[in-house]
Amino acid sequence: MPIVKIRKHTPAALRVNLLGEPECRDREAEELILMAARATYAAFDYPFKASVDITLVSDDEIREINRDHREIDRVTDVLSFPMNDFMEGEAPEDVQFDIDPETGRLPLGDMIISVETARAQGAEFGHGFERECAYLTTHSMLHLLGYDHLDEGEMKARMRAMEEQIMSGIGLERK
Repeated sequence: MPIVKIRKHTPAALRVNLLGEPECRDREAEELILMAARATYAAFDYPFKASVDITLVSDDEIREINRDHREIDRVTDVLSFPMNDFMEGEAPEDVQFDIDPETGRLPLGDMIISVETARAQGAEFGHGFERECAYLTTHSMLHLLGYDHLDEGEMKARMRAMEEQIMSGIGLERK
């Protein structure tokens, strides 16, 4: 696994489009979501700008999306829909062809976060809603950048190590 140094990240490198119904939006959580998304992207020092859409939804909405797109009829905390074929942080060689000519950015994909589940898990794990949103964002960003945890072995261990490194870099390490 490469050593990833979390350095000061600029908002210009990653454009985050935050979406969702007003009742699902939370200013404090959104600030941490932005910070986590940008820190995750900055950890890889890509030579291109990118964008990601993050939608905050209810449990009912994420269940419907999970059912429609994954054929799993249950609530989940976060869903990731990558638009590119990254491999554990490595961009595809032909990535320049996927850069949107109008924005000059590579669309990474979509992330859907259940606000209800994030609140419940933040309380259950004892670290709060805001940290849970930041963790779910980091986790999902890594999925968009080609990380996965399909096995309980090396793949999952590499992804967890990256999550912890990024969360620690933004001051939200596990206690």
